[in-house]
Amino acid sequence: MRLADAVLDACRCDVRAPLAGDPARDFGLSKEQARQAMAALRPWLNERQRMLWAQRRDALLLMLQGPDCSGKDGVIRKVINAFDPQGLSIHSFQMPNAEERSEHFLQRYRRRLPAPGLLGVFNRSHYEALISDPLDGLCADADFPRRLAEVQAFEAQWPPRHLHALKCYLHISRAEQKERLLSRLQRPEKRWKLHASDLQAYREHDLRQARWSALLAASHTEDAPWYVIPSDQRWLRDWLVASLLARELERLDLDWPDTPAPFCAADLEQP
Repeated sequence: MRLADAVLDACRCDVRAPLAGDPARDFGLSKEQARQAMAALRPWLNERQRMLWAQRRDALLLMLQGPDCSGKDGVIRKVINAFDPQGLSIHSFQMPNAEERSEHFLQRYRRRLPAPGLLGVFNRSHYEALISDPLDGLCADADFPRRLAEVQAFEAQWPPRHLHALKCYLHISRAEQKERLLSRLQRPEKRWKLHASDLQAYREHDLRQARWSALLAASHTEDAPWYVIPSDQRWLRDWLVASLLARELERLDLDWPDTPAPFCAADLEQP
């Protein structure tokens, strides 16, 4: 089913060089192994998520970051579809609109945090405010230390509320990103996802990777680690994220709530 802890822990961010790992490495695993493991893991994930929903005590937030074409949408389609939609809270964040720019930069993320019982997914997250906002002219580079401190204070509020975060950076090579952009250009069912900004981001690949590397190092802690997921191979990316979710659900020690029944079988016989 899920991957071993040794493999998952090999993806923990190395603050000395967060993005130095090979995004094409496969840990000696195969696509066929992934197919079989995912088929076995899906029912288990579904049951544990329904326990999470039934208990209404904890919430889990999966945060997906990564360059364009790294597979954030793919993880949602291929991993998150194992879960009951009733217990999901999924949000995708693009450049803030005019109303959102008039608010504190964290406000739009704060109001979309998952409630107890929910599995939340952020397709891009508040960390964009430290990387994309300066590049898009929405704040100055000099704002980085203040914004980072505010992000860390924001996340520090979560454990007392039983909100558990899983932070994943989907790491792809520039060559793989180019191949995926070319595929989107050539296929109508993918072309609609392209934006002019994607070309600029591709041209700024090295700059953006350097900034993300610095941010991952600055925001990785033992209590709130980043996982850098090698994502050149989609099957491995999905298996890794699914396995990390499984491990987080294991740590919550979930079970069905021992709730007294509001009536008994004999009551059903009464008129």
